Amino acid sequence: MSIISPIPRRSFLAASGFISGLLAAGGSLSFAPGRAWTLELKTLTSSQGATLMSVARTIAPHDGLEDAAYALVVKALDASGATDEHVRALLTAGLAGLGENFDSQTEPARIAALKDMEHSEFFQLLRSSTLANLYSSAIAYAYFGYEGEAFSKGGYLARGFNDLHWLPDVPLEDSGPSVMGR
Repeated sequence: MSIISPIPRRSFLAASGFISGLLAAGGSLSFAPGRAWTLELKTLTSSQGATLMSVARTIAPHDGLEDAAYALVVKALDASGATDEHVRALLTAGLAGLGENFDSQTEPARIAALKDMEHSEFFQLLRSSTLANLYSSAIAYAYFGYEGEAFSKGGYLARGFNDLHWLPDVPLEDSGPSVMGR
């Protein structure tokens, strides 16, 4: 008898690994934009965190990607602000420039607001942090179907790299010269 999970196994493992990591990092958890996870903020307020999450979603929009992946961007910016006074000042001034209702605006309005400041140091910080932290997370890897590096798992060929079951077999005469016969 098997038990059917209401959520896919990969999503469950990715989310539980992220939450376990946050809990292992210690401390109380305070920022909770979603139902399934929370995030501790050291220098930013919950409102500022929500605005930064909305900025990250506007810079790198993926409708099906969990908020927890975007929270990693907020966590990284908060950590930078906790250790670097210049970053903290950039975040404070930039968020004030976006206004308190940025995260409740329509997507075109958010895009227009960010285009107005795309050459600023604040925007460049948010853009680079979003790209670096969002796309290097296990949650994003699972969402995009990336299984990670292959060397420690025996390489790509041993893990089904060439298993293209969805393509028809190529006739032998169309497959080119054989490399094995050389």
